[in-house]
Amino acid sequence: MRKKIELLVLLLALAGIYTVSRNLEKYVQSDQVKSEQERKMDLVVIDSGHGGSDPGKVGINEVLEKDINLKISKQVEKELKNKGYQVVMTREKDQMLAGETSGNSKIKDMKARVDLINEKAPGLAVSIHQNSYHEEEIHGAQVFYYSHSVEGHTAAKLMQQALLGADSENTRQEKANDTYYLLRRTQVPTIIVECGFLSNQQEAELLAGKDYQKKIAKAIATGIDEYLKNAADGT
Repeated sequence: MRKKIELLVLLLALAGIYTVSRNLEKYVQSDQVKSEQERKMDLVVIDSGHGGSDPGKVGINEVLEKDINLKISKQVEKELKNKGYQVVMTREKDQMLAGETSGNSKIKDMKARVDLINEKAPGLAVSIHQNSYHEEEIHGAQVFYYSHSVEGHTAAKLMQQALLGADSENTRQEKANDTYYLLRRTQVPTIIVECGFLSNQQEAELLAGKDYQKKIAKAIATGIDEYLKNAADGT
């Protein structure tokens, strides 16, 4: 009888420890996400993907993703400033955020981008990229968001709508993801905009041109503006 009581006490103690640890885990997870009061809602971080020794995708027309990312990012910066927003760029020239010769430079580069975003605490962070696929006919801009972020989903949905408005042939929809480092590690709503497919001949040519870059940048700025205005209004 005594052994049964001791076993029961032990089981209850273990159950209590598990409950406390689960509650603590939930607290820590929620504490990692900054509230609107902690974020600067008139500030946007634009992350131009890749750079330096990391070219990203190489287009079917030999254009480099890193170059297109930066050109579109600078246009987005210009559009947002015209709308009255403050903008922080993760890079403004062809470089990585980590030392080119350091070991694991790509990992360090991604960590530096995440650290910058978390430090600045913007209302929204947007990472600009270009896509690629082994089937050449695949095309269209698409937005990715962290699958556990409600605000990220809202931002991605508004951004996807804005991008569809810039390309009547695009039928792609925003997509959840829980593996991308940038989405998982940032403490503010963050989305990744894949502006198009460099593996598609027609889209690669468009993305390499100034006019289409400006068109995409304008759509991205519109999506950002829609999200931040709605967030400010509490809608």
